[in-house]
Amino acid sequence: MTTDAVQMQKPTHQMCPQKHKPSPINLVLLSFLVLIAYLRLRPRPPPTLPKGPASTVFQTFTPPTLLPFNGKDNSPVYLAVRGQVFDVTPGKNFYGPSGPYANFAGRDASRGLACGSFDEDMLTKNLEGPLDTLNDLDEEALDTLNGWEERFKEKYLIVGELKPVDSEKAEKAGL
Repeated sequence: MTTDAVQMQKPTHQMCPQKHKPSPINLVLLSFLVLIAYLRLRPRPPPTLPKGPASTVFQTFTPPTLLPFNGKDNSPVYLAVRGQVFDVTPGKNFYGPSGPYANFAGRDASRGLACGSFDEDMLTKNLEGPLDTLNDLDEEALDTLNGWEERFKEKYLIVGELKPVDSEKAEKAGL
């Protein structure tokens, strides 16, 4: 056998090792693969919970301190029923400045709700005086008031209590 014959018996891959140049499509595919791997494996910030509504602290109100919560100037809308102060801001279209129950906003609405009247006469005139005891209401009016009170308790948040200006609790609260 001659040297030519020996060289022909050698496998071709050993005879002439070829150097492959990467083609542009291979570079693009490799870059794409690296990018996908990075996007899948990169660290992510922890998920955050959405912010809820601002917390409301239960507080003691007097008629004069409740009055500013009437919905004007984007203030919350509060009203009192039997000494409990409700945040009725979600029903601002009813209790806010242009709503049908607007005269109850920032006030004790107990007598007006019990009597089914939205007149100003149903509201306590002297904010510095005693709260309305509702002693003169008949059974039917008290039942009506109970219905309103239950509806408010189901629908709205109680944010405080209404006390007369000269009460011990109001004085302790600095009102």
